[in-house]
Amino acid sequence: MLLRAIFYIIAILIITACNKPQSKLISVKELSDYPSASGLAYHDGRIYIMGDDAAYMLIMDTSFNIIDSISVFDAAAKRIAKDRKADPEAIALINKKPGTELLVIGSGSLSPYRDSCYNINLPGKTIKRTGLDTFYQALKNVGLEQLNIEGAVIVGNNIVLSNRGNKSFPKNHLIIAPALFWQNQAAANIKLIKAGTNPDTSTFAGVSGLDYSYLYDQLILSVSEENTYNNYDDGAIGKSYLWIINNFSSKRRMSAVNPNTIIDLEETDQRFKGHKIESVCIVSENKDEKQLILAADDDKGGSLLFKLQLIREK
Repeated sequence: MLLRAIFYIIAILIITACNKPQSKLISVKELSDYPSASGLAYHDGRIYIMGDDAAYMLIMDTSFNIIDSISVFDAAAKRIAKDRKADPEAIALINKKPGTELLVIGSGSLSPYRDSCYNINLPGKTIKRTGLDTFYQALKNVGLEQLNIEGAVIVGNNIVLSNRGNKSFPKNHLIIAPALFWQNQAAANIKLIKAGTNPDTSTFAGVSGLDYSYLYDQLILSVSEENTYNNYDDGAIGKSYLWIINNFSSKRRMSAVNPNTIIDLEETDQRFKGHKIESVCIVSENKDEKQLILAADDDKGGSLLFKLQLIREK
């Protein structure tokens, strides 16, 4: 086991040394009045932000100006209690005619409160809740001992979900399912892919969010260290990273994938230090660079947003 762990570490170091993009933090926005930013999506010049215990979704432009909001849950308090919150950690953009929808997904880490998804029709701001009990039980049946869904994105005819591990279940998984899986959960084909290697469980890094580059077939994952041994409690925060998996479409049938690139965000800029990155979304990209938005939850009722530039090395 020790030799295998050493091999994995050496392999990752070799991978990340090659073609690693330059990263630059452009700006930081503190949201002291918006709690627990956990899910991000970008569409038509707007950033959609969902806090895992917030009653409403915040909408901002790419300069971090607040332009609108969507009431998702009926709650008078600023933060919904931890033992009752729906825990919406993941957002996927669903392009359906006649309008675009956001699919907001509960983490599944505490039944029955966190076992639902919510379809939000952006033009009409209508919201439809669907229970995911059948789908989540199917995930447990195929080997996910602890559910903690924290990322979601559409790739072709599939949705890719990320399940975050912890120190007692030190495995991250990508879940491949039909794009509209919630409509026929009993018949949904499920594929599990182990994501990344974590030979040292003392500093386990869990996948906290993801997005997909349709132009360049890259899956981008936000990853963070947290000192917790279950899928419910928070813990002391360590470092956060970005993982980039190239040629993802061809890897969806694999049983395990490793990132081609790992970016240590604290090494990029010290302003990332002490912040647990919860999600990532792409707001623009071309052959030379990408601009990403990253969200952090301060676990105290506030949030932070980071705008990061990735410059491709030539």
